Amino acid sequence: QVQLVESGGGLVQAGGSLRLSCAASGRTFSSYSMGWFRQTPGKEREFVAAISWSGDSTADSVKGRFTISRDNAKNTVFLQMNNLKPEDTALYYCAAKFGGKSARANDYDYWGRGTQVTVSS
Repeated sequence: QVQLVESGGGLVQAGGSLRLSCAASGRTFSSYSMGWFRQTPGKEREFVAAISWSGDSTADSVKGRFTISRDNAKNTVFLQMNNLKPEDTALYYCAAKFGGKSARANDYDYWGRGTQVTVSS
């Protein structure tokens, strides 16, 4: 069982930056692939970024602006978000899965409750 707790969301002006964190419980954090997803009301959960032992990947919509990283010693995964746009406004979720990384939300086994990011124009 893995518990995930996101933090770092908030209100920021367009062009600003935020750094999201996701703290994971458990002793086998390094064995998991980690992902960030986001969701707005009435829409499906959208892939943002993922990271595993083989590397990381980001969605085209955030490529060059968002960076995912992890600190296995601290059981934490991060999402650095730069040059934020109003369309980045969403509830951001952290997720964990066994095996390789994936861009599909259904592949993930564990989810946090999310942290809200609001970007004003």
